[in-house]
Amino acid sequence: MSAGLAAGVTVPAATAASPLRVQILMYDGVEEQDFVAPVEVLGLAGKLTGGAVVSSLVAVRPGPVRCTYGTTVEVPRAWSPGEADVLVVPGGGYTDRTGPGMHRLNADKGFLRRLAASRALPVGICTGTMVLSAAGLTKGRNATTHNGAKADLAAQGAKVIDARVVDDGDLITGGGITAGLEVSLWLVERFLGAQAAQRTEVVLEYERRGTVWRA
Repeated sequence: MSAGLAAGVTVPAATAASPLRVQILMYDGVEEQDFVAPVEVLGLAGKLTGGAVVSSLVAVRPGPVRCTYGTTVEVPRAWSPGEADVLVVPGGGYTDRTGPGMHRLNADKGFLRRLAASRALPVGICTGTMVLSAAGLTKGRNATTHNGAKADLAAQGAKVIDARVVDDGDLITGGGITAGLEVSLWLVERFLGAQAAQRTEVVLEYERRGTVWRA
């Protein structure tokens, strides 16, 4: 599939011949659950559909990434939004303003400019939405995030929706640490179809919770 998924545009279903390309952004302080859920769900969906979705971990700077609870992940690839249809930004470290986590991403103005200019569909998981907000991608838009950050998101100009997943066309966000499961399954449903999403749920033995709010 080609990058640049504009709101209101009907996008053909992803196939093995034209897979949905998803990059999951990694950084020091990222919450394990926030990125593991997309890795698991999208990886399984890709397997079940013969490769209709391809996901990869990428980092602002390639190398080892130390996560919130000490897990270390080697990420050899730099993020390249021009090579992705979807860019997933997990959260992490929101309550620690000086330690590792998404606040350091938000302090990197060069990164934020690149993020704002990216044509890949931005997807915020939990407080990853606040990274999208720092790049100006949620201002005036319908979005959600972790309960502890919703007031800040609203103060930065977003229209906060109390839903598990908020799909505002060319912006998707999820509220809460475990919402990466629902967001990822919604991506499967939106781009690969309801049957693919249901098959993925069955194999995961997981039932989606909460609501998907759509513009």
